[in-house]
Amino acid sequence: MTATLRHKRKLQPWIAIGLILLMGLCITSSTFATFYTDFLWFKSLDYTGVFTTRLFTSLVLILIAMLTALLFLLLNWSLVPHWIAPKEYFTVKTTLNGRTRTAASAAPPTTYSTRPLRRAFTVAAILVAIVIGLTFGGLWRAYLLAANGVPFNLTDPIFRRDVSFYIFTLPWLEALLIRAKVLVALAFIGILARYAIFGQLKSRAATLHMSILGALWMVLIGLGWLLNRYGLLKSATGVVFGAGYTDINARMPLYVIQAVLFFAAAVVLVLNAFIRKWKLLLLIGVFWLAVSALGPGYPAAIQQFTVEPNEFMLEKPYIEHNIRYTRYAYGLDNIKEQSYPATGVLTMPDLEVNRDIVSNIRLWDYRPLLRTYGQLQEIRLYYSFNDIDVDRYTINGQPRQVMLAARELNVEELAEQAKTWINQHLIFTHGYGVALNYTNEVSRDGLPNLVVRDIPPVSAASELHIERPQIYFGELTNNYVVINAKEDEFDYPQGDNNMYTRYSGPDGVALGSFLRRALLATRFGSTQLLLSPALNRDSRILFHRTILERAQTIAPMLWFDEDPYPVIVETADGITGIVWLLDAYTWTDHFPYSEPIGGVNYIRNSVKVAIDAYTGKTTFYLIDPHDPVAATYARIFPDLFQPGEAMPQGLREHWRYPETLYLYQSRLYATYHMRDPQVFYNREDLWDIPQELVETEQQVMEPYYVIMRVPDSDRMEFLLIRPYVPKQKQNMIAWLYADCDGEDYGTLGIVKLPKDRLTYGPLQIEARIDQDPLISQQLSLWNQRGSRVLRGNLLVIPIKDTFLYVEPLYLEAESGQLPELKRIIVAYDDRVAMTPTLEESLLQVLNGGTASPSAPTPAPTGNLETLAAQAWEHYQAAQACLTAGDWACYGREQAALEEVLRAMVGETE
Repeated sequence: MTATLRHKRKLQPWIAIGLILLMGLCITSSTFATFYTDFLWFKSLDYTGVFTTRLFTSLVLILIAMLTALLFLLLNWSLVPHWIAPKEYFTVKTTLNGRTRTAASAAPPTTYSTRPLRRAFTVAAILVAIVIGLTFGGLWRAYLLAANGVPFNLTDPIFRRDVSFYIFTLPWLEALLIRAKVLVALAFIGILARYAIFGQLKSRAATLHMSILGALWMVLIGLGWLLNRYGLLKSATGVVFGAGYTDINARMPLYVIQAVLFFAAAVVLVLNAFIRKWKLLLLIGVFWLAVSALGPGYPAAIQQFTVEPNEFMLEKPYIEHNIRYTRYAYGLDNIKEQSYPATGVLTMPDLEVNRDIVSNIRLWDYRPLLRTYGQLQEIRLYYSFNDIDVDRYTINGQPRQVMLAARELNVEELAEQAKTWINQHLIFTHGYGVALNYTNEVSRDGLPNLVVRDIPPVSAASELHIERPQIYFGELTNNYVVINAKEDEFDYPQGDNNMYTRYSGPDGVALGSFLRRALLATRFGSTQLLLSPALNRDSRILFHRTILERAQTIAPMLWFDEDPYPVIVETADGITGIVWLLDAYTWTDHFPYSEPIGGVNYIRNSVKVAIDAYTGKTTFYLIDPHDPVAATYARIFPDLFQPGEAMPQGLREHWRYPETLYLYQSRLYATYHMRDPQVFYNREDLWDIPQELVETEQQVMEPYYVIMRVPDSDRMEFLLIRPYVPKQKQNMIAWLYADCDGEDYGTLGIVKLPKDRLTYGPLQIEARIDQDPLISQQLSLWNQRGSRVLRGNLLVIPIKDTFLYVEPLYLEAESGQLPELKRIIVAYDDRVAMTPTLEESLLQVLNGGTASPSAPTPAPTGNLETLAAQAWEHYQAAQACLTAGDWACYGREQAALEEVLRAMVGETE
């Protein structure tokens, strides 16, 4: 007993040293540090269940796969050989100069124990099992989908299996089959080497063992051929995507024959161990070689001699399958179809009736506006606007379309001497507020009329007042920050001074103990996190702060839109602040018969994510519970999703139909609006996306948001629209809209134009603009004066059974980055006008005017005081005309005002 105690005492220091070394290894291991701190981060967000579900599933899969592989390899490499062919020793003949010695001169063969080699095989089995087990760690998503898949209640047309089999089950079966093949192959290689080393390769026991392993390999290959049949439903070899006539009638039978041959070979291999009928196995091999050699030729012959002479009739049912399943997979099967005569005549009274549409026509293009925001509203060098977003707000009871951008803090823009660790991670922690303008308003200087501006934010509309403008989470917040430190945080500049604050939100991982700080320091490669005296136990670190990274870390199985957008809204704690909305998609590339685009052949916008810019609270809302993929994820992660109805109404009012989904759908619909298989096969009515001129380049027309009424509706709605043109033509043939509002959110509609008359397309309007001599002359003049003309998005506005075409023009000095909106071009019917305001251009095109007044007016004269008085009189008169709805009067007064202002500029020169 005393000896035992002494032995334990001797071991205790070594155990302590080992634990210290293990702890040190964990602390210095970036992988472990990332894993543990991510767990703390998930816990701080109350998403521990999401983290543990993935972790537990991965660990269970690894463990089961590892044990299965280990048992299989030990059974084949150690146990079975020891049972059926036991051998304690093996001999090796010695050689001299590479030749075996003669019996007279040779030394006796060397005898070795088999025990070391058996142990080596055991160790090898353990190592191989670990590697195979680890490959299952990344299959957590495939397994969980297979185990929890929700049926689509839609069957494929060939095998009559529910589509969920192809999306959820088949990928898991294929992954298992690949790893099973690898395992059996490694077992066979290992046992072959063992029997060869031990000199038992020709023994009956070895033959039996290897025959059984070979048979198992053949069975797996046969199963692979059977699974390959389902892959034909994603074949790209036919006239359309999916299995065609040749696939069904030639390739599929060959796959079955291949499977039968391999199953037969498996049976013969097992029988061969007892009856030694090598000729039968050889015969099967010959058949397999023949099928393999003839396999590619037979489908090719069927295609050339049977299908091609009568292709449409034979492929017709498969074309119908492709049309049906593609339309379903991309949500194109319930598009509302309408006709639009495009024969209406627009008058000035019509514009007055539709003032709510005209007043929301977007005059600002996001590209020059972003540069303008940068010059006017970044305020300090460390503030940046990432991009411009389009949204709508109800102001004074009326819907107003706006453009806005969040003012984020970019530590990379700090002065070099200010880029200290304390400044980057403790002081400069957040951005501040937004800049926002109405899309249809322009200042006298050609700049946006900012409704929300400056720091602190000043709002011209009470509905847009921001009580908590700090932005700790955004699109540019890609560094970690530490809050509740001894240092106060910079809040915003005020004159020559700075205002400071302290974060009061709930987000962040507490630094806590020395061990936790050490792990955080290892993760972020920062010794300051461990040693800085500015930090304490109650300090918290905020990381995963960018909107996309934050969402992707929580839900990597979803595909997230690249364009989150900020919303000014009352937050969960009753304070008006900024909340980011982010669209998320469920998707797959395994949908049968659906045409793939961009690596996807099924997509739904079933999830929207709300992220509070201050608190970091991240909420996933399931807005389409009928999507089987989303419903499956909701089964897997019951704590992740909230029902769409739980989203606050203030946020629901700012839902936008996502552009990414619209781009996929509109691109596919250009072809898949054709539902008649004959028309589809001949491509008789193929559409295309029109081109437009933007700034100085020609590009594919982008979809754009508008506030308008769809045909046969009296309700103003926020829509995403884009026109179509016939393939290789430029006239407009239709336009596709997506509804963003209320109960109709997500509704798609196609408005078709008559084919018996011309409706100008965007590029035709661009050509007419360029061909107008007055407009062309003015553009050339501007481009020669040290500046360049930038053309904004051409907007096609459907209104009263006809179209208005509106394109803003910006002037930007070559030496500056402050584009100014100088002219608005409006085209209607066969007329084009370019004036300083939308109202004037509308007046000219509707009254039959041209780009400039038809008759010259006398130039104003007088000194500056006289001219200023004249300008004021014309302005007041124009406003009175506008109030009275007299557009002709308004246009005359605006033109007169412009002439007076030109005369005033001449006086000052």
